Amino acid sequence: MGSVQIVATILAAAITAVAVGLAVRAVMKMVAVIRLGQPAPERFTDKGARTRKMLVETAGHTRMLKWSVVGAAHWFVMVAFIVLSLLVLEAYFEVVTPGGGLPIIGHWTIFGLATELIGVFGFVGILVLMAIRLRNRPTRPGGRSRFTGSTMWQGYFVEWVVLLVLIFGFLIRGFKVATDHFEYPVWATPVSHAIGNALPAWEAGVSVAAVIKIIISMTWLIVISLNVTMGVAWHRFLAFFNIFFKREPAKPAGSGLGALRPMMSDGKPLDFEEADPEKDQFGVAQVEQFSWKGLLDFSTCTECGRCQSQCPAWNTGKPLSPKLLVLSLRDHAYAKAPYLLAGGGKDLTGEEKATEAQLAHMDVLALAEADRPLIGTAEEGGVIDPDVLWSCTTCGACVEQCPVDIEHVDHIVDMRRYQVLIESSFPSEAGVMLRNLENKGNPWGAPQNTREDWTKGLGFEVPRVGEVEDFEYLFWVGCAGAFEDRAKKTTRAVATLLNEAGVSFAILGEGETCTGDPARRIGNEFVFQMLAQQNVETLNEAFEGREKSKRKIVATCPHCFNTLGNEYGQLGGEFEVVHHTQLLAHLVATGKLTPVQPVDGGLTYHDPCYLGRHNRVFTPPREVLGAALGSAEITEMPRNSERSFCCGAGGARMWMEEKIGKRINVDRVEEAMSTGAKTIAVGCPFCSTMLNDGVNGKGAGEQVEVVDVASVLLRSVKPADAAGEKETADAAG
Repeated sequence: MGSVQIVATILAAAITAVAVGLAVRAVMKMVAVIRLGQPAPERFTDKGARTRKMLVETAGHTRMLKWSVVGAAHWFVMVAFIVLSLLVLEAYFEVVTPGGGLPIIGHWTIFGLATELIGVFGFVGILVLMAIRLRNRPTRPGGRSRFTGSTMWQGYFVEWVVLLVLIFGFLIRGFKVATDHFEYPVWATPVSHAIGNALPAWEAGVSVAAVIKIIISMTWLIVISLNVTMGVAWHRFLAFFNIFFKREPAKPAGSGLGALRPMMSDGKPLDFEEADPEKDQFGVAQVEQFSWKGLLDFSTCTECGRCQSQCPAWNTGKPLSPKLLVLSLRDHAYAKAPYLLAGGGKDLTGEEKATEAQLAHMDVLALAEADRPLIGTAEEGGVIDPDVLWSCTTCGACVEQCPVDIEHVDHIVDMRRYQVLIESSFPSEAGVMLRNLENKGNPWGAPQNTREDWTKGLGFEVPRVGEVEDFEYLFWVGCAGAFEDRAKKTTRAVATLLNEAGVSFAILGEGETCTGDPARRIGNEFVFQMLAQQNVETLNEAFEGREKSKRKIVATCPHCFNTLGNEYGQLGGEFEVVHHTQLLAHLVATGKLTPVQPVDGGLTYHDPCYLGRHNRVFTPPREVLGAALGSAEITEMPRNSERSFCCGAGGARMWMEEKIGKRINVDRVEEAMSTGAKTIAVGCPFCSTMLNDGVNGKGAGEQVEVVDVASVLLRSVKPADAAGEKETADAAG
C-alpha cells in the first residue's frame, strides 16, 4: 500500500465514521418524532397486500410513470442509487488497492454489464431531472412553478451529488482500464473502456477517484443527517415505509381517495354516543394529534410539487398548496419535537403536561413553537392559515398525484373537524347549510314533503319502497336531484330511461335524507353520523332479507355515490352502489336502450372529482356519450380523467363564497369552451351548477349548454320526450 492509498484510506474511514454516526442519530430523531403521533393499528393489516403494493409502486414506478419523461428518468436514477450503492461499497476496496473490488460478484461480467448500463442510464436520467428542475424553477418568467416553495438548494445539492458520484464511478473504472486493473471485457463495459483510453496510466488514480467518490457520498449523508426535514433526500428511504403503510393498499390509485378516514381517538373510531371532549380527541388541534402515519407523511414529502401543480385552489390564486401545507406541518412538528420529547404538551383540556421544572430547562425555540396555534392567521402565529384550510375542495388531485402516497385530504379534514366541532370556527355562510342539514335534512332547507315533486308529469308512475313487492334498484335521488331545478332534469331523465329500459326500481321519497357528505367534508362529523345512521337504518329496512349483492342502489350524485358506497360501511350499511352513468352504459351495451338520433354540435365531458378521481369511473360516462354521439367523438379537455380539473364545489365549497383569486368554475369553463364544443356533459349535479354558473358568467349561455350525461342520452334515445322536458324546464325557468 503506497502513501496515496494510506492517506485515502484514513480519509475514507474518518468521513465514513462521522457520516454513519450522524445518520444513526438522525434516524433515531425521525423515529422519535414519528412515534409522537397517535396510534393507527389499522395500518398493520394485510401485510401481504401492503408488501405487493409497495413493490409495485417502487420497483414499477406506477405513480411516477404517469408523467412519462420525468417518470422514466426518475426510475433510472432510483435504480442507479440503489444498485450503484454497491459501487460506493466497492470504492472502499479500491481506495486500498487499485485492483480492489467487491468479493464474489465484483468479478462477474454480468455485474460489470449491469452496472455499466445502470450507470449510463442513471447519468442520462439525472441530467434530465436537472434540466426539468431548471426549466421549472420558481424564478422563471411566466406562470407558477410546481417547485414554488420547495427548498431549491436541497434539490440542486442532491442532483449534483448523484451526478458527481456517477462521474467518479466511471473515472474509477477508467483509471482501472488505463492501468490494466479492469476485469470486464469491452463489449460489457464500452463506456468505461472509452474513458480509460482517454486517461493516463496513473496508478494512484483509482484510489484518488475512489476516495473522492466516498467523500462526495459521505458529505451527502452528513448534510441530510444534519437536515432531518430534507424530504428531497430522505424520501429515498421513507417512501418504502409510507407506501407500505398507506390506508387502503388494494386501491388502484391513492389510498386517501374515496372514503375519508373515520374520526379517530387513541387509534379507535370515535363513538359520539359515548364521546367526551375532555377525554376523547375531536379532530386535530396539535401536530402531535395526527396519527404517526400523518407524521410519516409529512417527513416523506419530496417537495416535488405534483400535488401543487394539480391543485385547483393553487391554480386559481388561492393560498392553499397541498405541498406547502405538508411542509409547514413537517417543519412545525420537528421544531416542536424537543418540547414534546422532553415531556411537554397539552392535554385535551388544554392543560400543560410538563412541570415548571421541566419547562425551565426546555429549548426556548421549541417552547415558542409549541405556543403557535395549529390553525391561525399570520398575526396569530398560526402554522396553517384559515384561508388555506378552507380553500380545499377535497377533489383529491393532490392524493392522486403524490408519488409517495401522502394522504392530504384526510389531514385537512382532521384539522377542519376540530375547528368545527370544538372551536365552532368556519366560514359563516356554511353555518346556514349545517343548520339546514340538522333541521331539514337537506343543505337547501327545502321542505321534506317536496322531495317527490320531481315525479309530477312524468307520464309513468314512479314506485316507492314499500308500495311495491320487489325492485332491482333503489334509486337514490339525492338532495340536489330532488330540490335543485337543474338536477331535477337529470333525475327525470334517469327515471325515464330506466322506465324505457324496463328496469325495476323504486325511490324512498320522503324517507330519504341527505347522505351527510357536505357535513363530513366540512368537518362536522357529528351531523354526518346523525344523518348517515338515519339513512343506514332506512336502507337496511328497505333491503331487509337481501344479501349485499342484491342491495343495489343507483345514484346520480357522485357525492352520494361515494358516501353510500364507501363510507356507510363504517356505520353498518353494506350496499352495492352504482352511478347512473354506469347503469346507463350497461343498458346501452345490452341493447335495452338504443340511441336513434345522434347529438350534434360537438361535445366535451367534464369528469367529476368524486366519480372519476375518487372512484375511478372514467369509461362508462364516455361509453354513454359515445353511443349518443354516433360517429362523432368526444372532444376531450386537456385536463381530463384522473387529471380532471375540479369545478370548485367539493369539500362543502358549494355553500361557501369564493372570495380569493379566480373562481375555479370559471377556469374550468374556459378550458371547456376552448375545445369549441357546444355541449359540456357532466355526471354530477354540483358540477352542473358550477359549470352553468361559469358559462353564464362568461356570457355564453346562448352558445354553450351544460347538461348531464343522462339528458344527452335521453335526447338520443327519445328525442320527442327530451324536447318536451326542455320546453317544460324553459317554461318553468
